[in-house]
Amino acid sequence: MTTRTLYLFCSAAPPVFDVAHVIEEAQARDWDVCLGLTPAAAEWLEESLAGLEALTGHPVRYRYKRPGQPDVWAPADAVLVAPATTNTINRWALGITDSFVVGFVAEALGKDIPLTLMPCVNAAYAQHPQLPLSLETLRTAGVNVLFGEDGFQPNPPGEKRPYPWAVALDALESVDR
Repeated sequence: MTTRTLYLFCSAAPPVFDVAHVIEEAQARDWDVCLGLTPAAAEWLEESLAGLEALTGHPVRYRYKRPGQPDVWAPADAVLVAPATTNTINRWALGITDSFVVGFVAEALGKDIPLTLMPCVNAAYAQHPQLPLSLETLRTAGVNVLFGEDGFQPNPPGEKRPYPWAVALDALESVDR
């Protein structure tokens, strides 16, 4: 079996604290995982970054590289953006590329890299009028959006519920080997 490269991009939402387990599960599914974080997610995981780098065998990225610096990751065969906050989703759909994660996925739309998005938003955020527009924009652009019955279902604010990581990883199985 050929190992494929997965870019796992995480926003600052509570499921990000499970990322080591998710990386291990993706690796068991023959993915070479490169972890990218939004700046807030990097701050949340600051004490774990060295361990996550050891687990993946790659630097954890949360900033743009400088011009002329080499790429430190192999090219992506697929990208999973999960958990994705309202902020990350809206910035991506609107093309606001002020962070590495959003900049990469915005550009990836034009590079034919398979993109999967699974939000992590509570029911109050889900009512904001921009979120459905952003999700539809990304679907129309070819992103596999896992939201609603086939993915993440918003929970009431403050309610803790397991994040459906297996659904996101299962969605990657359709990516060509």
